[in-house]
Amino acid sequence: MAARGCEVVLADLQLEMAKKVAAKICAQGGKATAYTLNVTDADAVELLVKNTFERCQRLDYMFNNAGIALNGKFEDFELQHWRKTIDINLMGVVYGTRAAHRYMSQQRFGHIINTASFAGVFPWPTTIAYTTSKHAIVGMSTALRAELADTGIQVSVLCPGTIMTPMIEKGASPERWVGTYDREKLETFFKGASGMAPDKFASKALDRIAKNKAVIVLPASYGMLWWINRASPTLAMGLSRKIYGAILKRVAG
Repeated sequence: MAARGCEVVLADLQLEMAKKVAAKICAQGGKATAYTLNVTDADAVELLVKNTFERCQRLDYMFNNAGIALNGKFEDFELQHWRKTIDINLMGVVYGTRAAHRYMSQQRFGHIINTASFAGVFPWPTTIAYTTSKHAIVGMSTALRAELADTGIQVSVLCPGTIMTPMIEKGASPERWVGTYDREKLETFFKGASGMAPDKFASKALDRIAKNKAVIVLPASYGMLWWINRASPTLAMGLSRKIYGAILKRVAG
């Protein structure tokens, strides 16, 4: 976004990492600031958006991107796993969307981009709470897009497949799995992950955002599975069952 001429406001629990990114942007001639933010704190989200709007006198884009993922069988997910996932993945997006809408409605323009997942458009197994939250984000975003169609405010939802961000490279540790699994197999499972580079994903996603696409599924190979789910939910369910069995075979002790 900075390379495309935007001033970027980075908000993250990991403030020092956000500051490093902001410093890198500034060093390359862009404009960026960093703030600490817990997206489960509605008042904090509202305050940051308010302060940004008042300082910049406009809000062009709002990216609701924070999220976590936990893997395992449904039977092993405790209520705290559900609450944490829903609070961050879904309610964090709700808070950010509400705050952005408040100021975009005043200026009568803006674009809200909510990050769901491929798991929001396909019955992806072993991430049941994550999949639930991402389906909800897709539903909220597409319905809101219809509601705001005549207001000048645009809404898009990102549905990434595997992107090699820290969620995969560093965050995907054995502790990410709930239940009892073979630790060595889990480590091998995550080390074998492959996917699209973040910079490539960002470039392709921003091109589609610029075209005001409603649902953005990347990489393209995941788009084919999305179409299968839309054309034949029964076939998609069969694929999901096979995926579930294949994953469990790779991680079970």
